[in-house]
Amino acid sequence: MNFIESSFIYWFFVILLMIGLYGAIAKVNLVKKLIGLTIFQTAIILFYVSIGQKKGAGIPILDVGHGHGPPPEITAAQYINPLPHVLMLTAIVVGVATVGVALAVIQRLYAEYGTVEEDEILEMIVTRE
Repeated sequence: MNFIESSFIYWFFVILLMIGLYGAIAKVNLVKKLIGLTIFQTAIILFYVSIGQKKGAGIPILDVGHGHGPPPEITAAQYINPLPHVLMLTAIVVGVATVGVALAVIQRLYAEYGTVEEDEILEMIVTRE
């Protein structure tokens, strides 16, 4: 794999990050902002999972000690790093919970103000005071 092919995936992550950041900053609809934040989070998770891989490496599971002969010579370079994958699995769970809470808050805001447009909600809050 040459440099262009290997850097393509990182450009994909950067594009996803920019799409998510644009959605979170530029949109006034709260649901669209939440979708933008979710896209942003997905790009970060994909990036971290991609840096956990190594060319020619395997998964860190050993099948030793069950009558398969002597244990092989083990080096860390033979295996991928499972830490980024484990951390991102945790981030996915936290992200799903956060999106659920955010959707509940948006639903409550819609019930209270009749809209999910940020500028209209802020205008109603200012006129109430």
